Amino acid sequence: MTTFEQTITREDLALFVNACFVSTGQKEFYSSAAEQSLSLEFLHSYICTHYRRLYTRTLAVGVNHYARIEIVRHLLSSGKLCPADFRAEEGQLIRAALRSLPPQRVWKLFERLRKDGVNNRRTRATVREYILKHKELPFQAIKYRHKLRSSLMHAHLHLDEELSSFLFESGFKKSVKFENPLLETFRAAHYSMEKVYELPYSIAEGLAAKHNIPRERFLKRIEPRMTEREKLRLQSSSGGKIALDPAKLELTELCVYLLSLTFDERIKDRVQLEGWLEVATRKVVRSLEGLKLEGKVAAVLDNSFSSSGSSEKKNRPLALAYSIHRLLKGVGADYQAFWTAPMPDELLLHAKGQSNLSERFLDALDWGAETVIIVSDAAENDPSSAFKAILRGYRQIGGKAAVLHLNPFFDSQNLKVASLSPDLPALGLRSSEDLPALLGFAPFFSGESTLPELEDYLGARAGRLLETLARDLTEEPQWIL
Repeated sequence: MTTFEQTITREDLALFVNACFVSTGQKEFYSSAAEQSLSLEFLHSYICTHYRRLYTRTLAVGVNHYARIEIVRHLLSSGKLCPADFRAEEGQLIRAALRSLPPQRVWKLFERLRKDGVNNRRTRATVREYILKHKELPFQAIKYRHKLRSSLMHAHLHLDEELSSFLFESGFKKSVKFENPLLETFRAAHYSMEKVYELPYSIAEGLAAKHNIPRERFLKRIEPRMTEREKLRLQSSSGGKIALDPAKLELTELCVYLLSLTFDERIKDRVQLEGWLEVATRKVVRSLEGLKLEGKVAAVLDNSFSSSGSSEKKNRPLALAYSIHRLLKGVGADYQAFWTAPMPDELLLHAKGQSNLSERFLDALDWGAETVIIVSDAAENDPSSAFKAILRGYRQIGGKAAVLHLNPFFDSQNLKVASLSPDLPALGLRSSEDLPALLGFAPFFSGESTLPELEDYLGARAGRLLETLARDLTEEPQWIL
């Protein structure tokens, strides 16, 4: 491969991997959901066609759910293009990816494959295995009845008599009971209000509306059956009446929750919030074996107005910056944070002002930073493009500090995660927990490592994932007729 070809490959894969970490096809501060989806569709099609092995192995490095679904869809839709010597590994990675995804996303994918006429043998086998190995199929049958029924017909699969009766017969008979406890409770809840509260929240919600149960009363009684994620989503709509336990949230989610609180609420619960943040940070630090930082470490953190995000990702960019800040504080390094809009109390963090990254970068260098981690959307406007000139000048006078740019935004118009300088490739950031995986890609994106080294890295990650899959898929199918 020539130097020019290596450069093109590096740029192509950098675009794709960054998009897979940071973009979910939702509305962003600078672009609509439609623009995001259109750009991502082109990017997936291009990379799948030209770099299929690397494209497939990206499933093993923790890319976001949206990217995993799109990768699986493109692979199943183009099975004939898979090299014979890679077919087994590709099939295993597809199965591993599906197991790692929330079920609702998988059923939606299967429905789309059916509508698109993707009905090859491997697709049908993949759908069949997913269904037969699912440990909570009765729950799935209730919550996603139409999608599961569609998937069964697509895969030409017949389940046991009770599940088949539940899925394909219309209505319930009051006198005919199911042996499965969940199916029976769901049937009984059609005739009894009390039975509604014995169901999981996501199932009970629809039946509560059917019985005309007042929303406030329903939420109060069903609360013990709710997951912490469900409680987090309902905080705003319920007026804070749901008893969320933030101690069970991951670091990034906890930062999103904190930013949703008013200043008065944050001040009132200061001690508790700090305790939760410390616990969540320790959990992440324990899992980040690949994160090793030495010397003086500085973070330049963008809390300008654009970090407030969009209606679909409210405060998400700012929460990511804050979670990285907490993580760097927790790894034990000699650390200092430099916010674009400094505040006397970090617990009262909020989005405001413009992105004066260059000034904060100079402050970090004056402090003596040996590593500078920047979290920003790269929309520098105070002044515009000053960072690029400062970084180049710093390198020309022999500045040795390592600089890393993490960007929580995907630029759908230019098909990339924007960088602050051509000399500083940006890495797409979805959550603070992704940092070690991003650091694994950083040497290749910056030109410090070669394509074979990237292939080795992805191959090793794929191997570990497949070992986990082999342990998890040892049980016999439970639901077949």
